[in-house]
Amino acid sequence: MPATPSQVKDGLKAAIQTVPGLRAFDYQPDQVNPPFAWPTLDEIRFHQTGMSSGGVVMDFTVTVVVYRQSERTAQDELDKYSAFSGTQSIRAAIEADRTLGGVCDDLIVNSAGNFTNIDANDTLYLTMDFKVTVYA
Repeated sequence: MPATPSQVKDGLKAAIQTVPGLRAFDYQPDQVNPPFAWPTLDEIRFHQTGMSSGGVVMDFTVTVVVYRQSERTAQDELDKYSAFSGTQSIRAAIEADRTLGGVCDDLIVNSAGNFTNIDANDTLYLTMDFKVTVYA
């Protein structure tokens, strides 16, 4: 039986929590306390194998939020998270166990981008999105 979106979000949260100093949630938190990240389900595609019981593919966006003390400092922090490898790499953390502890068959981090400024409580933050495809 394919994984549920909640199981995948829990698995992504657990993977993100392995990045030192980065708080992880399985939902968008109400309190803004960077740096933190959470996954959001974008789309579920059913019957991707042509069989009646399988082939579920889920697309998620993992959003990372950092303080924007200055443009350079915030960008440097996001650069660490967007690195291909290393202890701060979101891609490496998520792909370290491509089954998310046995929840799914496979996954891949497709891309990182969409740098955006957000304003919360009169404070500026910088965000970045990671696109993740999960084969459940």
